[in-house]
Amino acid sequence: MCDRTAAQGRPELFISAKTVTPIPARHAMVRDALIQASLDPQVRSIDYIVAAQVAREKVALDAVVIQRDDGRYFLDVVSTRRHLRDEGPALVMLAELKLTPLILTTEEIRREPRCTNARLVWSHRNMAVPIGLRMRILQVLLDDGPMPLGQVLKSILSDRDPTAAVMALTCANLLCLDLASQPLSPSTLVRSCSQTDDA
Repeated sequence: MCDRTAAQGRPELFISAKTVTPIPARHAMVRDALIQASLDPQVRSIDYIVAAQVAREKVALDAVVIQRDDGRYFLDVVSTRRHLRDEGPALVMLAELKLTPLILTTEEIRREPRCTNARLVWSHRNMAVPIGLRMRILQVLLDDGPMPLGQVLKSILSDRDPTAAVMALTCANLLCLDLASQPLSPSTLVRSCSQTDDA
């Protein structure tokens, strides 16, 4: 969705299939929150607003905007907040932009099994999936609907283990995995993201 070349050589910038622009992610907790949002089927897009101008006033925002099925939010990671006196004008501007705070604590971001599952899936984000393997995985889910991961893997005829490909397609926003209810296993539910959109 965003220009990946803009983020090359800049490890503090976060990009995913859902980001509109590279997003500064200097803190580990912000990066984990962005990974989880990128893998969340309810999240449609992730944007970044450097500053906003209303009338003649320009206010620095440094805000991550998450568009979910239920509205637009700005990411507020508690452990990375600046001092409240520095936030006043920005909070007023965010309210004028009709952005609701999505407040996340360190404990919420690190909640298991979602945190470990998301990191594991995300570690496959740069894997190139051959087009034939990609089509076979997507066709199985199109034909038979959501199914456990183990069943998907058994259904795919490939000379290589398709597990990493499923993870990479999840990072590409083509597949959705249940990352919150249990550690990744053969019983983890997999669905096509287009099936999630239609549901």
